[in-house]
Amino acid sequence: MTQDYLIRPIEPRDDAAVAAIIRAVMPEFGADGPGFAIHDAEVDGMYAAYAQPRCSYFVVERNGVVIGGGGVAPLAGGEADVCELRKMYFLPAARGIGAGTAMMQRCLDAARAHGFRRCYLETLTGMDAAQALYRRSGFAPICSPLGGTGHHGCDRFFLRDL
Repeated sequence: MTQDYLIRPIEPRDDAAVAAIIRAVMPEFGADGPGFAIHDAEVDGMYAAYAQPRCSYFVVERNGVVIGGGGVAPLAGGEADVCELRKMYFLPAARGIGAGTAMMQRCLDAARAHGFRRCYLETLTGMDAAQALYRRSGFAPICSPLGGTGHHGCDRFFLRDL
């Protein structure tokens, strides 16, 4: 099966599309109140936010349209060897086509290249497909949050060694 999508590093021209995806997908899962990433300042400027050291963000493009994204960055308030899988969201058109698995691999490869030894992520009850992907990708649930992301709306936490 040939994949009909492309995963590439984010470019400045992608900012509006990525912000729109985040704002469309998070409410679908009830993640639009206080304490969720939808309110992070970086949402409107993802290219610049991930142009920082030890950060990477990628988009999924299909037929020239950005339909998803995901990235890694140092975990705020965390240990130096821990990164966070961040802002990984897909429109329905990007689901079920293998893009999540491919994006996860791209992000974990980037995390290793940045010298991280562990990868952390936060999610919430109800995001079942995402949690299945995390488990398939080697993440294990942990009992409490790490670092200080400010995302107190999240109630599920995962960690994996790189």
